Amino acid sequence: MKRSLISGVLLSAVVLVGPLTAQETADAVAPEGASEGQVQGLTEEVIAALEAKMAGQPVTSENWMVTAANPLAVEAGAKVLRAGGSAADAMVAVQVVLGLVEPQSSGLGGGAFLVWYDAASGKLTTLDGRETAPLEANHRLFHDENGEPLKFFDAVVGGLSVGTPGTPALLEEAHRRWGRSPWPSLFADGIALANDGFLVSPRLAGLVEKDAERLSRFPATAEYFLPDGKPLEQGQRLTNPAYAETLHVLAEEGSAGFYGGEIAAGIVSTVRNAEGNPGVLSGIDLALYQVIEREPVCATYRAYEVCGMGPPSSGALTVGQILGMLDGYDLAAMGPEDTDTWRLIGDASRLAFADRGRYMADHDFVPMPTQGLVDPAYLSDRGAQLSGEAALTEVAPGNPEFDHASNWADDVSIELPSTSHISIVDQYGNVLSMTTTIENGFGSRLMTNGFLLNNELTDFSFRTHSDSVPIANRLEPGKRPRSSMSPTIVMQDGAPVLAIGSPGGSRIIGYVAKSIIAWADWDMDVQQALSLPHLVNRFGTYDVEEGTAAEGFSDALIELGFEVNPRDLTSGLHAIEIGDVLVGGADPRREGIALGE
Repeated sequence: MKRSLISGVLLSAVVLVGPLTAQETADAVAPEGASEGQVQGLTEEVIAALEAKMAGQPVTSENWMVTAANPLAVEAGAKVLRAGGSAADAMVAVQVVLGLVEPQSSGLGGGAFLVWYDAASGKLTTLDGRETAPLEANHRLFHDENGEPLKFFDAVVGGLSVGTPGTPALLEEAHRRWGRSPWPSLFADGIALANDGFLVSPRLAGLVEKDAERLSRFPATAEYFLPDGKPLEQGQRLTNPAYAETLHVLAEEGSAGFYGGEIAAGIVSTVRNAEGNPGVLSGIDLALYQVIEREPVCATYRAYEVCGMGPPSSGALTVGQILGMLDGYDLAAMGPEDTDTWRLIGDASRLAFADRGRYMADHDFVPMPTQGLVDPAYLSDRGAQLSGEAALTEVAPGNPEFDHASNWADDVSIELPSTSHISIVDQYGNVLSMTTTIENGFGSRLMTNGFLLNNELTDFSFRTHSDSVPIANRLEPGKRPRSSMSPTIVMQDGAPVLAIGSPGGSRIIGYVAKSIIAWADWDMDVQQALSLPHLVNRFGTYDVEEGTAAEGFSDALIELGFEVNPRDLTSGLHAIEIGDVLVGGADPRREGIALGE
């Protein structure tokens, strides 16, 4: 290699804020391409945080910290924390601003998974705000007139792909459980920015330009993102009075004002009347929506318990499986410069993804071997397959212990990389890790009441069976589609030590697992761990991050038997290490920062 992976961290942080390189392929559309430059009109505090990130330095604080994908959203959360609010309060403020300034990634029209450590009780829990399939949906929803699955974007763009949004209900439930600030106050920054306007960031402008053809399909969407028929430009002041009005309703009426009344009617009308591709979402679906509290899924790695969101997310299970299979290998001694390190990580990921494709789905609808998948003995047995000296020639699902018998076929559904992650620690010791999404960049491209609607239903398998065997992640009314979102809190001796997560479609799992390894095994601080160039393997091909030191492994990985694909790998990792002080980092590939006091 011409330069080491560690010494390439800082260089990659600079390279990865170069021009957008989004690639439009069915397998891995990357609408969240790397951004150039900085968001304009920022405070000195925010500029200092951006400079620290670009210098490869973490941010430290003693009392509280928030890190997310846009400085305006981080500032909104920081105001809440500074005023004595909780991590749950700050999250609400961050999310409503993200939905305005980063609308392609998340918002009120989408869903989220939240992992929470409660300092008062010392307990972890999770809230499932994932979208649900409409009650009128059936297994033929994504089939053409001949019964064949639709092409992916034929299903995505329009009303057909829209599931019942869960984010507004999740915001309210988190505040009800853990909030300290008055609910209406949490919308102040979002309302002000929507009414007074904000400067379009380089990231948003670039992504609008890349997706202009799809955004032009629907009048309300085109009017907002393509005024006068031209894409929004960097630095342009953009207002969204319709979004401000929606936030006013939420502030005054709570989520009931979203799931009923004029907002709900607007959502249903937009979905069911989408020209060329109407959907089946109804007012009943909105009225019935509920957030579900679920037990976290935890897996042992070294001295840590790595905990996150269970089904319908595959995140915690698959991250946990990768780490569990690697627990018997001394990655600390091998280090990140050893090609064999990446052979082990890559093949552990392939084995975990084989289990993911076979077993993981919404366990409220299908039986799942959840505990069996992260059982240390099972993972040790799977990890023994990695003891060779070359890439595995064959990868197959294992046979984890089931609570009861079942038989599933392998799933091949696509999950695209457009999402956002928020990590927050408050002055009371509470820790929040939340990943939030509308799925593909700009979701369904349908806009109503000032926000975009998701396309989450395309995270289901378009097929229900394979060779007469049912697929666990098939579409069913009321079901929640499988996700790769991996909001994570790492515990040690019963206390939280790291909050982390990322966007990135199904590559989220690899981004999070690799960053935990870098932090736990290679003694990197959180900023170094997040900036580390990506090498990700899900299904056999090793994706290496183009333009970074990761490309230097290509020839050696090919010699080991891997196929290698250099490409843009735009994560959006945001992490906080929790110890005597708080240490925060933000992914240099995106516009986010960490702030704390």
